[in-house]
Formats: sequence, structure tokens, C-alpha cells
Amino acid sequence: MAWLLRRKLQILWPDLQVIGEANSGTDAIAIIHATQPDIVSLDIQMPGLSGLDVATALPRICQIVFVVAYDQYAINAFEHSAVDYLVKPVSDKRLVQCIERLRQRETPDLVSVQDLLKQFGENRPEHLVWLRTGLDDVTALLSVDDVVFLQAQQKYTSVFTSDWEHLLRMPMKQLAERLDPDIFWRIHRSLIVRVDQNLNAKRDFRGRYTVTLRQRPERLRSSETYGYQFRRM
Repeated sequence: MAWLLRRKLQILWPDLQVIGEANSGTDAIAIIHATQPDIVSLDIQMPGLSGLDVATALPRICQIVFVVAYDQYAINAFEHSAVDYLVKPVSDKRLVQCIERLRQRETPDLVSVQDLLKQFGENRPEHLVWLRTGLDDVTALLSVDDVVFLQAQQKYTSVFTSDWEHLLRMPMKQLAERLDPDIFWRIHRSLIVRVDQNLNAKRDFRGRYTVTLRQRPERLRSSETYGYQFRRM
């Protein structure tokens, strides 16, 4: 994704000069101290030191922007003096907002963390509408409206429609965060089911539910942890 962000920045901020790139947290600190950039873009999950570790080690003069795949680190990022926090995939509109903030050289001393978190919340990714499924060089777009349930595998997530099984390279945790919780319920650490596909759910003495589906022959069993979902029915 770094090349895509770099390409967008070339178009939206042609005056910006990229003076270094790093493949690990340790390399990032070395490059930053050697080049003394005005702006530093960090991911949270980096080989070696994390992005938060790198931010802690940077001189306060640097403006830090986190560009990440998950939104749960936002508060930690702003506590580490981040100017902004972008969640991939970054839209052009959201990137322009970040560029304007950097151009104005705003810092967390001038902009409150509460204001930043409010704007971040207004620009969080919308719920998934399409899933990119497939293996190797063969991919397909699958509408979430066609999904009956999803099941975590070792390296993939299986996506079941009424008549087929597709493979998706997205972890269950990320899917659970990006799917509409009013439409998709997580009923087990490895299972997410579309609510309107629940024909019935039978509860056992341990509080687990066995779900019969409308369009699939499988019967899915919830865990005790997620049994509360069915009490909403």
C-alpha cells in the first residue's frame, strides 16, 4: 500500500519531497535522525519496533501521521503527539484533509485530541459493501448481500453464499469490525452469520445456540461468549 499512498501524495501534494523510506522501526529511527524530516508517516505494526515505539523516540519537531489498517490504536497515536491518523484504504478526501492540516503546521498543542478524535470518527471507513475474494491471480468482487456466513480458516476466511464457497484474504477480526453489526452477527470467534439467514436458533444448557440457516445445509454453533446475540431476536 505504500506505493499507492506515495502516488496519491504526488498528485495531491506535488510540492512534498519524500526523502526516505524504511522497512522496520529500527531503520525508521535511523533514517529520521539522519535526514531530520518535517513530517513522518508511520504504521503501527512494523518489524522490530512498533510505530508507537518509533514515535516515542522521535524529536518533538516532527509532525507524525499514522497510516494504519486498524482504528483501535487511534487514542494511543494521539497520545504520542500524532497530527493525524488515517485508516487504510485512505480516500482522497481524507488525505486532502490531512494534507491541509500538515500545511497549516497544526500540532496537538494547538488542536485538541478530542477534536482530532471527533474528525477521525466522522471519517471512519463505511461498512463493507463488496468483498474481494479469490486466490493467486484470480479475483472476484462479491456483494455482502449474497453472503450467508463467514468462517475463519488457518490463513483465509471462507465466505459462503447460497451455492458456493469463496476464499477471502482478510482476518475475521478485521471483518467483524468492517461489517454492519446490524446485518452480520459474530456468533463464534471463527463464525460470522448474516442475521436474516437465521431460520431458527436452538439453545442448549450451556447457553450455546445451534443455528439452522435458510439457504445453506450447515448448522452453525455459537460459543457461550456470543450467545447474547440471539437474545436480541
